[in-house]
Amino acid sequence: MIDRLWAPWRYNYVSNSDGETGGCIFCAEGSDLWLFSTEHARVYLNKFPYNNGHLLIAPKRHIPSLGRLSEDEMSHLWKVVVMCQDAVSELMKPDGFNIGMNIGRVAGAGIDGHIHVHIVPRWNGDTNFMPVLADTKVISQSLDALKELLCKKLPCENK
Repeated sequence: MIDRLWAPWRYNYVSNSDGETGGCIFCAEGSDLWLFSTEHARVYLNKFPYNNGHLLIAPKRHIPSLGRLSEDEMSHLWKVVVMCQDAVSELMKPDGFNIGMNIGRVAGAGIDGHIHVHIVPRWNGDTNFMPVLADTKVISQSLDALKELLCKKLPCENK
């Protein structure tokens, strides 16, 4: 039997094929969603999370594909992913994670010109009827509260 994760609330986004993304959030300075930067990466809260604790990690350079990362950038990016997953795991105690990338608009990338990694914590039973029947996703914590929690373990610069 195949399990399915339905995300009907995403339909309006993926069916909009005009290519307009509103600019690159990963290149803009001073975002309230920004947590911290390292030599080659930046870490952000996701403004439209799939689940509480959903983080985005992007290389500092604006690049559209993995193949354009230098070896240093690639290694560093994944070290930051591991650091963030460890922090979320310790602080939020999820039962698992979805970690991955959407490369290109048709793959679901909201910012298709700047690759980024999604870290989505998952808990047993974290899906329910709300997205299917009410077109609503329930997120149990504000972004400000999440930021305050994560900054206890991560080197946040924008507290």
